[in-house]
Amino acid sequence: MLSVAEVLELPVVQSADPLLLSSASLDRELRWVHVTESEANVEMLLGGELVLTTLRNVSSVPSFVAALRDAGAAAVMIEHFGQLELPELDFPVIHLRRPVRFVSITEVIHQLLAAQQLQALEFSRSVHELYTELSLTEADEQQIVARTAALLGAPVVLEDVRHLVLAHADASLENWVGRSRFVGYLEHTGRAAGAESWLQTPVGAASRRWGRLIIPAQLDDDANAALVLERAGQALTIARLSGRDQRELLYQARTSLLHELQAAHNYPDKDIAIRAQSLGLEEAAYYVPAVISLPGGRTPTDTQLAERAALEIIDQVADALHLGVLAGSLKPGYLAVILPLRARELADSLLQGFTRRLAEMLAEPVAVGVGPAGSLGTALAGLDTAVQVAAIVPHLPTRAQPYYRFADLRLRGVLASLGANTALRAFAQAELSGLLDPPDPAGLELLELFLEHGGNKSAMAKAGYLSRPTLYARLAKLQEKLGVALDSAESRTSLQVALLFYRMHH
Repeated sequence: MLSVAEVLELPVVQSADPLLLSSASLDRELRWVHVTESEANVEMLLGGELVLTTLRNVSSVPSFVAALRDAGAAAVMIEHFGQLELPELDFPVIHLRRPVRFVSITEVIHQLLAAQQLQALEFSRSVHELYTELSLTEADEQQIVARTAALLGAPVVLEDVRHLVLAHADASLENWVGRSRFVGYLEHTGRAAGAESWLQTPVGAASRRWGRLIIPAQLDDDANAALVLERAGQALTIARLSGRDQRELLYQARTSLLHELQAAHNYPDKDIAIRAQSLGLEEAAYYVPAVISLPGGRTPTDTQLAERAALEIIDQVADALHLGVLAGSLKPGYLAVILPLRARELADSLLQGFTRRLAEMLAEPVAVGVGPAGSLGTALAGLDTAVQVAAIVPHLPTRAQPYYRFADLRLRGVLASLGANTALRAFAQAELSGLLDPPDPAGLELLELFLEHGGNKSAMAKAGYLSRPTLYARLAKLQEKLGVALDSAESRTSLQVALLFYRMHH
């Protein structure tokens, strides 16, 4: 835009011997030029005008100039051939001391303003075409950032909400996180207060911002840069949404296939392999099934979001290991992964590498259950076993292994598989009836402590922070409630099985 200071430098204005009576706000930008000779016409101003006048019908010059300022005019030029004395105002006042045709001034200024508007329109069109092309060609984040930096001739950085750099071009990233933390986030394009007032724009849908686009440099023209930055931010948002939509469709297709193949076992192995490989599963001699159990306690929506995030990480781990896997959701909180194997003896090596990288990238620990390796059909059928294992692992007293097979669970695994057995349920109920009817949570905890320490009262007293007399009294009462001798090895075995079964299925 054209500023008051730039208008003063125009030859047509200089020819009128301009004198600044008030030099405040010379950087104000002009929207148009307006000629008036009467105070009554001030109300016609819309703001941003350069007003030209000879004061022909003005009764009070100070009042007239103050009214122009209050109406939002950018400046006033007064053609007058005598002395002009005005109080100091926060408003540009220029005294033209030689005659000049006002039409000559308005013509030049209007031509300049029109040319600038046309230039801005052309720039806006070219920016729109550039980012439309980038969106249509599915350019990634780095490509969009690089083209933005080239267009602006300035460094550009895309960061996430944790101030981690996702993409950059021509920018110095030294101590980036530390510097960026002191530049506040804005919900609009602009410069935020901070140690470094960078021009920025938010990226992501309004309800779910995932980052911001920054120009970490001083600029000659913030207006054009802001326009470019906004369009780049929109292109980045579209790119992320488009990529997620594509991945979402892939995850849905993989999940549907897993459910279908689990439910129907009459597909020929060749047909199963063709369908699985069409969704990215690598062709291999053998396959091993794994099920990942996510931590519980979430709402259904939070569970879906956690599953989606975990599936993305599984894909990243698979890409890092150069594996083509088949991964999807089996049921809420449980994800299935079919891993390709070149040889059976490589199963543990593959699982070690896969689960280690997975644990490093996930934000919280998960339980991993593994089924038997074999053909693709065997691996798919083995997902049921892997699900059972993954469901039991969180209840283990210790979790020293990165993944578990059914054999690793020992007694707990057997009891887990017999959850629907009515005889075992009745056995557990009968063994613990003295503590279940009525419920005695403290008694169950004492029994658990007793069984964990094999009846060693010294170890129990130390672990439970109990004195010997108190412990003996409580054990006597526990024995009375249970109706069995606690010092009997057979009783302890029966109670151990009953308590394990109760804890797992209650």
